[in-house]
Amino acid sequence: MKLSMRHIPSVPRSSAARKAVAAALVGATVAGTAVLAATPASALSWKCNSSSRTIDDAGYSGPWGDNWDFTVKNCVARSGGYIYAKATVSWDAPPWYAGTDLSNTFDNAHFRLYVKHADGGADTVLGKKTFYIQDNLATMNGSGNGSWTTSTAKKYVGGKSAYTDGALLLDWNNDGDDARHYGFEGSGSK
Repeated sequence: MKLSMRHIPSVPRSSAARKAVAAALVGATVAGTAVLAATPASALSWKCNSSSRTIDDAGYSGPWGDNWDFTVKNCVARSGGYIYAKATVSWDAPPWYAGTDLSNTFDNAHFRLYVKHADGGADTVLGKKTFYIQDNLATMNGSGNGSWTTSTAKKYVGGKSAYTDGALLLDWNNDGDDARHYGFEGSGSK
């Protein structure tokens, strides 16, 4: 954008005229600031897809129920050459997990959000962001239910089509294994 510079006549000297010009300048500045401060993610058109999985606590084999029901809603939006991605993870765990810090359940718990491009072979990962969620999982209510939403990730992809999907990376305590990858369906192409 090219700015045009031209001579602006001097401001009138009367008090009322100076106040009117000052009010107009403040109004224009505030309006300009409001436009600059508007977050692009708030005005985006999101396309989302939810999928669910029942996941067994691999480190526990006792008499109590130990399956966690997870639902992940992956969302994608486009603005120009940028893709915005976010996800909401919801869970329903057996109530006996509620009120614990979960350090006896998980060695680590993460959620990974991917931005991908579908192509002829395996889809190409354009970007990813990993979130530590063990403390979020511990915030479940007394019935074992909870929900958490990622921050919004932004990735420049140019003209490529892209979608987002996500995975839980759960390292169960006492299972003799490293983190297990549990994938969830993507948002669909956008």
